[in-house]
Amino acid sequence: MTTIATPAGKPSLARFIPLVVMLLTPLFFSSNLIFGRSTIPEVAPFTLAFLRWTAAALLLSPFLWMARIRVRAYITTYPIHWLALGFLGMWICGAGVYYALQFTTATNGTLIYTTSPLMIIILERLFFGRATSWREISGILVGFLGVAIIVLKGDFTGIADTSFNWGDLMFIAAALSWAGYSVLLKGPRTAGLPVSALFAVVTLSGALLLAPFALWEFLTGAPMPQTWTAWGGIAGIVVFSSLLAFSGYQYGVARLGASTASIFMYLLPPYGVGLAVLVLGEPFHTHHAIGIATVLTGLVLARAPKRKR
Repeated sequence: MTTIATPAGKPSLARFIPLVVMLLTPLFFSSNLIFGRSTIPEVAPFTLAFLRWTAAALLLSPFLWMARIRVRAYITTYPIHWLALGFLGMWICGAGVYYALQFTTATNGTLIYTTSPLMIIILERLFFGRATSWREISGILVGFLGVAIIVLKGDFTGIADTSFNWGDLMFIAAALSWAGYSVLLKGPRTAGLPVSALFAVVTLSGALLLAPFALWEFLTGAPMPQTWTAWGGIAGIVVFSSLLAFSGYQYGVARLGASTASIFMYLLPPYGVGLAVLVLGEPFHTHHAIGIATVLTGLVLARAPKRKR
């Protein structure tokens, strides 16, 4: 008896591949702090960020060329907008993050950075009048409680005498900056650009803004990449943390939808902390476990889709 092949398996395969991609994408995003933490002793932070986004801009340049007419219109019409995106997303969340990793662990940085979706809700509420439910407000409070647990190492009794880690505070600023970048990224000003072309513009903006500071580091004798280990870390940041992470997320949004794709980003804390412990040998304490659980609870409360009646 002959079995006739039907296209019934195609939809399942077409959905299986995006699911696999989205399972790997948070891992790629998490690798940035791991590569950064291991590379920053050999490469100055602004130089590391400059090399990262310059390489990414060069690799993405074909997308700029293919959409050159729309890119030119966007660049000339909204110069402050694309420079702001480069400053928030690539300057602060690039060099600022690498600088912060000199003072804190990748574990702390990962957990604090995870709260940026909660900050997006706050910014949209403040600047765009976004309606905010009590569930979202509860989620924000619970999420920030998780950050406090991490920063204070679970000890609230001596908060007045606590000397806050400078790196942890910088990661809070970076999470807020990423939230601002995410809010600015949406809207009519960028609606006419293909996603890859827009990402190429932003990486180029970041590289331009980072260039003077990288030059200053070079002239003042700051650490420059000289070993294969340093260049390997830079290559990992460019390939995995930049190109594969961002393109994987864009692919997941296009195939699964933004709401489904965003759920996979809840894997950032376990991925990031797991890599920090396994690869970098960072200690994992009780307050980290409580912090993960608290931050994720806040994220689920604030970001989970509402049930339809």
